[in-house]
Amino acid sequence: MEINNQKTVPDIKQTVIFEASIQKVWDTVSTSDGIASWFMPNDFELEVGHEFHVQSPFGPSPCKVLEIDAPYRLSFSWDTDGWIVSFILKEMGDKTEFTLIHSGWKHSDTILPKANEESAVIRDRMNHGWIGIVNERLKKVVEG
Repeated sequence: MEINNQKTVPDIKQTVIFEASIQKVWDTVSTSDGIASWFMPNDFELEVGHEFHVQSPFGPSPCKVLEIDAPYRLSFSWDTDGWIVSFILKEMGDKTEFTLIHSGWKHSDTILPKANEESAVIRDRMNHGWIGIVNERLKKVVEG
């Protein structure tokens, strides 16, 4: 394995407590219609190994379902840069703790081809994007 001094970009992690049941949150983050209601249009299916696309601002992004532990965890690969997106749900009575982790970042100065920007720049931009997506859009759907 090659050792170098480049810094790997840290995972994005967003945790929010929703005033909604775990089943309602799960249904919103684990179905095609649910994901489209707060994230992006897609052809997702809840099946390990299912390959699907989300319609990102840069065009269709290929994804693949990697892990399902209903209604507690869902992970999928996103796009071609090694990203993994995980949704982790924890039941808290009639509330749900929801954690999003966006991992698989490369070294900070690695150029990501689609955006033609350094990994660190894209990570910071996406971190801000996920804050709005999780804390505003997803929250509005599951608590609405």
